[in-house]
Amino acid sequence: MKLSARNQFKGTVIGINEGAVNDIVKIDIGGGNVMSATISHEAVRELGLAVGKEAYAVVKATSVMVGIDE
Repeated sequence: MKLSARNQFKGTVIGINEGAVNDIVKIDIGGGNVMSATISHEAVRELGLAVGKEAYAVVKATSVMVGIDE
């Protein structure tokens, strides 16, 4: 797989929560970090995602917001 996105995190699928339209896929990327993505049911099926399978969390964004607690 070759992508222009520079933030690619390989990990293991640890959960797939099915919603009414989309699913939330949780990927353990190591170091106690888990990333989640909301993707369509069709995408989950096409990618063959399942708990325990390896997958990549790919982040491509033009801006990132930063906040603090008051």
